[in-house]
Amino acid sequence: MKKIDAFNHIWPKPFFDALIGHIGTMSDITKRSGDVPMMTDLDRRFQVMDEFGPDYCQILSLASPPLEKIVGPEAALELSRIGSDSMAELCQKYPDRFPAFIATAPMSHPDGMVSEAKRAIEELGAVGVQIFTNIGGTPVDLPDYAPFFEYMNSVKKPVWLHPARGANMTDYASEAESQYEIWWTFGWPYETSAAMARMVFSQFFDRWSDLKVITHHAGGMIPYFEGRVGPGWDQMGARTSGRDLAAVRKALKRPHLEYFKEFYADTATFGSKAAIRHALEFFGEDRVVFASDAPFDPEGGPMYIRETMRILDSEDFTDEIRRKVYHDNIANLLGLTL
Repeated sequence: MKKIDAFNHIWPKPFFDALIGHIGTMSDITKRSGDVPMMTDLDRRFQVMDEFGPDYCQILSLASPPLEKIVGPEAALELSRIGSDSMAELCQKYPDRFPAFIATAPMSHPDGMVSEAKRAIEELGAVGVQIFTNIGGTPVDLPDYAPFFEYMNSVKKPVWLHPARGANMTDYASEAESQYEIWWTFGWPYETSAAMARMVFSQFFDRWSDLKVITHHAGGMIPYFEGRVGPGWDQMGARTSGRDLAAVRKALKRPHLEYFKEFYADTATFGSKAAIRHALEFFGEDRVVFASDAPFDPEGGPMYIRETMRILDSEDFTDEIRRKVYHDNIANLLGLTL
């Protein structure tokens, strides 16, 4: 059974060299990425991939941090171009290992967010575009970003939604920064969920009926909080006196819970079988895709791949569900024939 890893990360050498040229030294999440050999060492990546046999392959995407967080708009455009060019080259050179790549849109560049997505998809063959759950601290549903989503809807290519949050997003108002990396452990699932909610209630899917969004880490918090998201938000407006939020919910063409179920989710859950089961139950077996989040595990690459496969292979899922998650769902979504 072909296993297509739909959300893992790489820094190709041309991109890594350009990144260091802009930022000088790495720190925080950037240093964490750069310290993992599999991120930049292709031989090490191949060694890890070989552990899982010839049926395992990867759709490549760049790793955190968001470009708009570390450089200005023009540099973000430059880095996104280098990233797409170098990933496209890897796909051409090693098609059996890397059947496709995901571009990264420079969302801080007013023109580049669309022009680079268009170039990557229509000239380089990118199967979609990665964005982050906030753009330099601004929400994804600002009108400034609408042209990007309009384009992605028009070409019917999915948006990969990656969480972004740092220690500057505090856990308590009295503190200057988040402690104990709570900003990552709980903050990233919250980021994903908040961005999904902004998309739903800003009527993304009413405006752009062909828009497809793949959420990292099994849809963040949404599957676990179906009751709060569904019946809880049926009462939207009852807790707020300064704005008629009931009108926001009623303006949707369908019940809001239906829109949340239209997102796609991946299996990158760090070895949690419960999270994978929740994702399958909430989004449905046709909207969950295999992904590992490699190489960000304690072993520097193989652990999350191995543990995700172990869960999918050992739990009482049918072979049909396994085939959908491992291969069919992402292949059908992207039009891949492997």
